[in-house]
Amino acid sequence: MGTLKLNTTSGGSLSIQAADGASDNTLTLPAVTGGNIVTTADSGTITQGMIGSGVATTGPAFSAYIGSGQAISPSTLTKIQFNTERFDTNSAYDSTTNYRFTPLVAGYYQVNIGILSGNSIDTVLILYKSGSEYGSSEGYAPSFSARPRYATLVYMNGSTDYLEAYTYIGGSNTLTAGIISSEFSAVLVRAA
Repeated sequence: MGTLKLNTTSGGSLSIQAADGASDNTLTLPAVTGGNIVTTADSGTITQGMIGSGVATTGPAFSAYIGSGQAISPSTLTKIQFNTERFDTNSAYDSTTNYRFTPLVAGYYQVNIGILSGNSIDTVLILYKSGSEYGSSEGYAPSFSARPRYATLVYMNGSTDYLEAYTYIGGSNTLTAGIISSEFSAVLVRAA
């Protein structure tokens, strides 16, 4: 039979040895005030506090795309209306009014934006955080169609911060609808 040894940060350890025989055995741990021990009396839900800071659990994640083509005026900063949700785990993305992601969990989020537009000139994607420009893609000026992408990590405070996607296109255009054509997504990758 094997032995499981748990070391403490102060140099001590606890060894647990498997019992000989075919019967089940129960290990009872003492109650710890302020500790991270999960007992059989717990609800079965492991909270962020139980696993420690800096670890993402089942935090917010969403993916949305343009359900029908969106007309873009030339040389005008325009909010992209990602109006169809593929998924939204915490109801943090507004796909009907503001087209923004407002996660109520503080942490670091991986954010991705991509669009497809035909016959465009000088196409740029811009990520806004709480009403201010956060970052942007490089200008994209092909002769046939534009497919710019932008990805970054963003810290969100979990209460008032929100994200929106904008574009600037040098000429009149329509953003292409569809799951693989134009997408906005974010996921919590590390809690604060």
